[in-house]
Amino acid sequence: MYSKISRCLLAAVLCVSIAVPSMAGEAAPTSTPTIGQQREAVLFWTQAQRESRFRQMNARFPSDRVAHGAQVHALPQGKPLSLGGKGDPAWLADYMAKYHVAGVMVLQHGRVRLQRYALGFGPTQRWTSFSVAKSVTSTLLGIALQQGYIHSMQDTLGTYIPELRGTAYADVTVQQLLTMTSGVRWNEDYADAKSDVAQMYMGACADGRAHVLSYLMKMPRQWPAGTHWNYNTAETDLLGILVQRATHRSLGAYLSQTVWKPYGMASDAFWIKDECDGSDTGGSGLSATLSDYARLGQFMLGGGRIDGKQVVASAWLHGAIRHQENVDSPDRGYGYLWWTDKDGSYAAIGIFGQMVYVDPARDLVIAQVAAWPHATSDALVAARRDFVATVKRAVDAQPVRSAH
Repeated sequence: MYSKISRCLLAAVLCVSIAVPSMAGEAAPTSTPTIGQQREAVLFWTQAQRESRFRQMNARFPSDRVAHGAQVHALPQGKPLSLGGKGDPAWLADYMAKYHVAGVMVLQHGRVRLQRYALGFGPTQRWTSFSVAKSVTSTLLGIALQQGYIHSMQDTLGTYIPELRGTAYADVTVQQLLTMTSGVRWNEDYADAKSDVAQMYMGACADGRAHVLSYLMKMPRQWPAGTHWNYNTAETDLLGILVQRATHRSLGAYLSQTVWKPYGMASDAFWIKDECDGSDTGGSGLSATLSDYARLGQFMLGGGRIDGKQVVASAWLHGAIRHQENVDSPDRGYGYLWWTDKDGSYAAIGIFGQMVYVDPARDLVIAQVAAWPHATSDALVAARRDFVATVKRAVDAQPVRSAH
């Protein structure tokens, strides 16, 4: 059985895990699958398909480009990091092979201390992020708050998405959406073919609304808002819709304008769009290079500043990377769509092994992209956490001074 956290991480993908591929001997479907149905099938790709297709998602699904600029935020080479008693490089190679890890990068003090690629993946290729995109969408909310497009974290959702007025979401606040405490009923059970996560993309497009907006408009309240944490994949799409409505730009365009270009990402990224309204899906679908994922972590480590200027709102930053809600692990918590650790570290985490981990105490960023053999499991999560712990021990044993 998966832990509650593992089940939550499984929700990172915007496809539902209940869709069943054609079995041997069955007749092939006569109609062309919708984009939503094709995205649902991602969880059922073979290992070879995952390793091949996770690096080409923007070629398989309609996507918006996140343009990079002419200036690149340099990641100079630092002192090479040895994983010491773990037998680096043999241990790292074994770890990457066993868990189908395509790339890992470790930055300390803004310098590259470790960088490895596998599975034929390389520095110029992009890899999908799954739920790491949730944390990016949350960060864009923090930027919109700083720029005045979002007036307050206590604003209600109906303020920005009129279709939600008169629904259970009408009086839910932006902050409650960020902490997944809307109190609206939601079943994230992947073993139940009738669960909400298995149904949210099954309906036909209606009135030009995104799939999740049409679905969530019908949901009833189960708990008072702000009182109960309940992981809900669809609500991160809803947050993406809110940001796009408030800024009048796609997530891809807004990310390009506010972070990708000014911070100096080295390559274009791509963000998959919803088939019904063309909006970028806030809960997953962002693809970027490994080094740009690491730069994203470095941006967060620097307090959301670019050229000394605060880009994200301080009120958002204060809450985003700090424990807001309890999860079923004493060492972990949940902020504003960022997972938190008790030592002050925080992370953006996606299924199949994606991660951007930030450790302020060590001035450390760890980025990983992968094609785990399963979306998630306790064993897979434990292996990733062991990798992070190994890196931390190695950093502590091989200290270097900051160049700043």
